[in-house]
Amino acid sequence: MRKIIATLLLSVAASATAQNFENQFTRSLSDVMGDVQRRFGIRLKYDMDTTGIKVPYADFRIRPYSVEETLTNILAPLDFKPVYQQKNVWKVKRYEYPRRQPADGEKLIAYLSGLYADKAQWEARRDTLRQEVRERLGISPLLEFREAPKADYGALRKHDGYTVQNFRCHTIGGHTVCGSIYAPLPLTGKKAKGADSKGRHPLIVCPNGHFNQGRYNADLQKRYGTLARMGAICVSYDLWGWGESAEEVGNESHHTSEAHVMQAFNGLTILDLLLASRADIDTMRIGVNGGSGGGTQTVLLSVLDDRFAASCPVVSMSSWFDGGCPCESGMPIQLAGRGTCNAELAALFAPKPMMVVSDGGDWTSTTPALEYPYLQRIYGFYGAKDQVGNVHLPDERHDFGPNKRQAVYDFFISVFGLDTTMLDEDKVTIEDENILRFQPKSIQP
Repeated sequence: MRKIIATLLLSVAASATAQNFENQFTRSLSDVMGDVQRRFGIRLKYDMDTTGIKVPYADFRIRPYSVEETLTNILAPLDFKPVYQQKNVWKVKRYEYPRRQPADGEKLIAYLSGLYADKAQWEARRDTLRQEVRERLGISPLLEFREAPKADYGALRKHDGYTVQNFRCHTIGGHTVCGSIYAPLPLTGKKAKGADSKGRHPLIVCPNGHFNQGRYNADLQKRYGTLARMGAICVSYDLWGWGESAEEVGNESHHTSEAHVMQAFNGLTILDLLLASRADIDTMRIGVNGGSGGGTQTVLLSVLDDRFAASCPVVSMSSWFDGGCPCESGMPIQLAGRGTCNAELAALFAPKPMMVVSDGGDWTSTTPALEYPYLQRIYGFYGAKDQVGNVHLPDERHDFGPNKRQAVYDFFISVFGLDTTMLDEDKVTIEDENILRFQPKSIQP
């Protein structure tokens, strides 16, 4: 009998389809996922090559009652994850540390909300987060080591109601950051647009996101020029490793943790430069406004520097997405306070005015139902719910289009008293990228 059993076992083991404990019931991932598609009647898409990948105990990972649990059981040990896209369609993606799902955002917001029941508890948490973000970002030693900012300037270009001047700011270690300053055109014999009684203008620092062409993008130029026409001084500058910065440090530098630090460092350095070199800035009216990755930088800058008086992150702020680029999440600031998110970091700005612009086509789709009520609760600790707003555009996607720009204009008109009679994007001159690049005055066209 033993010989018969042994013979049978050897026969089974020799079979091409044998699955037993000795080989850990291993099957190829492509075969397993093919079975999953047939079993559940779904279609799978991939963002990676799965050739040659094996799955141990493959069939034991299947849960006949749940496609989601089945996919998670199969993919998690491989550092892959299933992402539901639409009816019967799932995408297999590599694990992304900065990206989660809306349900994760709901859980995180609920957890964070439970940490503070009143203003005192919130402010204790706020102070911890501010300190830890600076430490985890590693920016303080750079700011302490940095010399007083200085810059070279290009020729002043006059347009309809505003001027543009390129600059190259010397930062640290021989590095520079280039950008352009958009300012209201002085009016002869009249009170300057948007100016206070002393002729000073609000300043809006505009960190850039990953929009096509960076700060040279036509939609962004419209925003800078229009805000300047209405009376604000706006400053736009290159991302680390983009535009003129790429010529200095290379494009690949943008996709590093270094970019996370340096973009914040450059933003604060430019703020210091302008406040030290221009007497026409109202230091009580300093705003920060950017979209996408620039919106992530908007939140970060507002955490790092208390001089900002108004904040407007656009298509960026979320409880379940920290930014997909190392320039947004390369340093572990999201681990501050034993775990946080951009929504909580944005809340540190309370009770100062903030407008969050969101849409239905990206990770800000949950803002009206999730992140905005959370922000209102924090602002409520100060009796200032009216100081935080949300413009949600459910039918729009991830861009800085006209409706999003209009939301920005309305916000800064309200908080900084800008001149609405000068709101006309058609009056803004869209300049060529080469004109927006820094050139010494002597060789300006």
